Amino acid sequence: MKWITRANANVDRIACPWLIARFIDPDAEFLFVPGPEVMATAEREEAIPFDVPDVELGHVDGRCSFESIVLKYGLKDPALIRLARIVHGADVSADVSLTAESAGLNAIARGFALLHAEDDHEKIRLETPMYDALYTWCKSLTGQVVAPATIVARK
Repeated sequence: MKWITRANANVDRIACPWLIARFIDPDAEFLFVPGPEVMATAEREEAIPFDVPDVELGHVDGRCSFESIVLKYGLKDPALIRLARIVHGADVSADVSLTAESAGLNAIARGFALLHAEDDHEKIRLETPMYDALYTWCKSLTGQVVAPATIVARK
């Protein structure tokens, strides 16, 4: 399936692709386009829009897009719920103190955005291990068994 959002992503628009690829659609294809083009491109490409105004998988009822996706797809994993709060605080500047980790995630995600500008796919590639690690840490805090991962060398 194709998923689409605004270009020049950081925080929520990078965390959401991680969430989608890991828990909803492992074959997801992500499209990043200028904000005004999202809905027309979504229709033409039959893509699901996220983290844009006035969509179900956006900022709705005080949730960030990551939280809206967790809710829509019925993801109940306690570690994922904890991670969603961290992402919310990192993404919504008024809520940066929501968790102790939110300010750090905000700084790191914005640093990736500064380093890689509009290369959103590179940001996803580089930040995915960070979200994997943060999710694993959340699992350890919620009492879930954390198995060592097999590291696969990438060419």
